[in-house]
Amino acid sequence: MKTEIVENGNQIIAKFIGRLDTPAAVQTMEDVKPLLDAANKEIILDCTELEYISSSGLRIFLSVRKEAVAHGSKVIVRNINADIRQVFMMTGFVSLFEIQ
Repeated sequence: MKTEIVENGNQIIAKFIGRLDTPAAVQTMEDVKPLLDAANKEIILDCTELEYISSSGLRIFLSVRKEAVAHGSKVIVRNINADIRQVFMMTGFVSLFEIQ
C-alpha cells in the first residue's frame, strides 16, 4: 500500500495505491496525517488505484472526514471501483462523502 499526498492550492489530494487492508492501515494512518493537519482545505481522496478497502481503511476515511467537517471543509472521494463502491453502499459511506 502506498499513499501519495499533493497540495494544490486550496486542495490537498491523497492518492491511494494498492490494498488498504488491516495490516496496511497503521502505516496509511501515519501517511495521511498531513490531511488532518490541512483539514481546513478541500480534501480529495483519489482511489483510482485503490484495489481494496477493509474496515480499518474505512476508519481512516472517517477520521479524515471528521477532521475536515470540524474545520468547515469537505472530503471528496474520487474514482472508486465497483467493489469499493459496493462497500461504500453497504456501510452507508455514500451518504457521508461526496463521491465523484
